[in-house]
Amino acid sequence: MNGYWFESSLFGIDPQEDDESNPRRYGRQLAHWLRSQLEQRGYTVADVFAEDWGWCVMCHFKPFSLWVGCGNMEDFEAGPGDPPPEPESVVWHCFPAAEAPFLARIFRRVDTAPALNRRDADLRQILVSEPAVALVGEP
Repeated sequence: MNGYWFESSLFGIDPQEDDESNPRRYGRQLAHWLRSQLEQRGYTVADVFAEDWGWCVMCHFKPFSLWVGCGNMEDFEAGPGDPPPEPESVVWHCFPAAEAPFLARIFRRVDTAPALNRRDADLRQILVSEPAVALVGEP
């Protein structure tokens, strides 16, 4: 699953948030918004945290990890010390992911597909139902 690319002015950028991940990697407000949207649909979200590539909305750990990754598309024209981009100019990206623990994959089959497909469908519905979100790429 490649996820979804979209534009939206809903999500601001805190100039210090890329200190928690890699420089010019944003998405904290997007991650917390997705957390709220998932919880409204009955999901339990375990945590929201920074990764080097963006932000992770961790849904559960057992019997496998199910999460949504989110952040901005790379801005290759920006240089060190440049201010963050204006929210309206950012192309955001989010995608569902599932990972079974190594030993679980070896000793028993862990089928992540049903949960991953459901999360993908819910993620798409969240995005297309928000008037302030405009998809710019289709998977």
